[in-house]
Amino acid sequence: MRIDIITLFPEMIEAVMSKSIIGRARKKGAVDIRAVQLRDFAFDKHRRVDDTTYGGGMGMLLMAEPIALCFEHICEEAGRRPRFIYMSPKGRVLTQQRLKELSEEEHICILCGHYEGVDQRLIDEYIDEEISIGDYVLTGGELPAMVFTDALCRLSDGVLSDDECFELESHYNGLLEYPQYTKPAVWRGKEVPEVLLSGHHKNIEQWRHEQSLKETMEKRPDMLRSSEAEQD
Repeated sequence: MRIDIITLFPEMIEAVMSKSIIGRARKKGAVDIRAVQLRDFAFDKHRRVDDTTYGGGMGMLLMAEPIALCFEHICEEAGRRPRFIYMSPKGRVLTQQRLKELSEEEHICILCGHYEGVDQRLIDEYIDEEISIGDYVLTGGELPAMVFTDALCRLSDGVLSDDECFELESHYNGLLEYPQYTKPAVWRGKEVPEVLLSGHHKNIEQWRHEQSLKETMEKRPDMLRSSEAEQD
């Protein structure tokens, strides 16, 4: 999968996306992540990409033309049109199910908003989908873009050692993940559940499923109600 991130702060993207699991995946070619400087597509000597809003109001707005030129350059360079996603607090809230669907895409381009956002004409003409990582507002789109990219890349072939690494995690199958434990078997008087020490795989699997249901019921009952509604 290739992901282009249009941003005013490519160094911010690179600082995070070059580390840990995603960084290793990039080095071995499992994913192709590119941070593209929007100012490179400005059309004045000051590399300006924002201006005041019509109708008044506080703050500046990203102009349509530099973004359009940047996206068109990416399309031309790649030889195809990627799915163009704008990270926006007005967008559809990101879920694991949507990540699974988007993981089928070969190429995604992400636009990081800034200031008061983006000229609506650019959104209407170019953006395929607006995505939010939650019902709150941040100072820029870089953090949401990196959250989205990290979560998406984990589902790509070759990023994790095995599909089981993410298939048993919280949200993937509509439940929260079961509790997990490591050595020592007794820590400050608290013992690891006996079933996990038994070596009986069927019993362990049953215990984990029951614990997932319990965790979801206690912490996110809305997930169970949503699943029941879908089944109806």
